[in-house]
Amino acid sequence: MDILAQRYRPSPDMVFRQIGDEYVLVPIRNDVADMEAVFTLGGVGARIWELLDGERDGHAILEQIVQEYDVSTEEARGDLVKFMEQLVSVNGVVWGED
Repeated sequence: MDILAQRYRPSPDMVFRQIGDEYVLVPIRNDVADMEAVFTLGGVGARIWELLDGERDGHAILEQIVQEYDVSTEEARGDLVKFMEQLVSVNGVVWGED
């Protein structure tokens, strides 16, 4: 499966917040924040999270990242695939379609 061919959006069970210079993802379970599983995102990771709108697929996000950052397409693709695999593994994203 080509993970970049998929359209994802943030899971409703994740809260994204900027705290100072850091960006964090906090899973919400049974209306309670799971502080044992907080994820910290760097600048590019936070930007990818912002681009996960359920409309763009991973290839469109890849193009945007390459335009915005000084990175090769190959390097960005590898990093984006790893990042998306991690988000999928922690249920941080859901399919873009309702």
